[in-house]
Amino acid sequence: MPFRTRGASVALATAAALACWPPGAAAADARPGWSVAPAPGAGSRPTGGDRPFLYLEGAPGTVLADRLAVTNPAGNPVTVRLRGAPARGGTDASAWLAPAAARVRVPARTRAAVPFTVRVPRDAAPGERTAVLRADGPGGGRTVPVHLRVTGPALAALTVEDVAVARGDGGAEIRYTLVNRGTTVLRPRLAVRADGVFGSALRRPARALPLALAPGQRVRRTETWSDPPALDALDVTLTVTAAGGAHAYARAGYAPLSRGALGAGALAVVAGAGGALWRRRRRAGRTASQAELAPNSRELTRVGDRP
Repeated sequence: MPFRTRGASVALATAAALACWPPGAAAADARPGWSVAPAPGAGSRPTGGDRPFLYLEGAPGTVLADRLAVTNPAGNPVTVRLRGAPARGGTDASAWLAPAAARVRVPARTRAAVPFTVRVPRDAAPGERTAVLRADGPGGGRTVPVHLRVTGPALAALTVEDVAVARGDGGAEIRYTLVNRGTTVLRPRLAVRADGVFGSALRRPARALPLALAPGQRVRRTETWSDPPALDALDVTLTVTAAGGAHAYARAGYAPLSRGALGAGALAVVAGAGGALWRRRRRAGRTASQAELAPNSRELTRVGDRP
C-alpha cells in the first residue's frame, strides 16, 4: 500500500523500545501467539502501523535504521531470536542487516520495538536488494520482508566472455559467460552467427534468454548447434543486448577437423587446382603450336607444287 508521510512528533512518540499495553486490556482483543511486524511509524519513510514490509534506501557507505515490532499478547513472557536471512528471489542483502539484539525477551501483553541497522557497503552497486528479518521463538519462526534500494546512477552494461566452441554429441556446443557490469537488473537477448570459408553456416536472430542478471552476477550458458559443417574453418560471433543500451559481442574460432587435417585438405585442394591449371595450360600450348605449324605446312605444299 502507498506510504503516508507522518510528522516528526509521531516518529518520536514511537521511538521507545518497549510500549506496554494497558493492564486492563481484554485478552480477547489480542491474537493468539506472538508476532512480528514493522514498527509503526519507523523507518526511512514513516508510515502507520500497517506497513506490509520494511523499506529503506540510501547511498553506498551509509548506515540505515528501522525498528521491528515483536508483539506478545499472551500472559507469559516470550523470548525470540532475531537475525537477517535471504529472501526468495532478488539480490540478497541479508548480510547487511544487524538487529540491536540477537535475543529479545518480550514481557506478557507487551510489544517490543527492536532497532536494527542496515550497513550499505561502500562498493555496493545502485539497485534493488531484498532480505528478511527472521524471528525464531515458541511455535516456530516468523519473517518480515525487507526491501532496500541503494541509490545512485542507473547503468546498463554487460559483457559476454569465455566463448568457446567444442564438438558435442551429434553436433557442437557454444559455451559462454554473461556478466552484468552495470547497476540494474538485465534481461539479455542473444544472437548467434557463424561464418566460414564457404560462406554463412549459422544465423540465429536475437531472442530473449530465460534469465534476469542482477548487478555483478555471472552466468555460464551453453548453446546447442546440431548441424555444424563437417569441413570448414569458422568464426562464431555472439551478440548480446539488453534494455538501457547494453550491448556486447565476442568471437571464437571453430574447426571441426584438426589443423593438420585442414592443412592436408587445403593442400589437396590447392594441388588439385594447380594440376588442373597446368593441364589446361598444357592443352592450350599444344593447340597454339598446332595452329602455328598448320599455315607453314600449307605454304610448303604450295611451294613444292611450283614448276
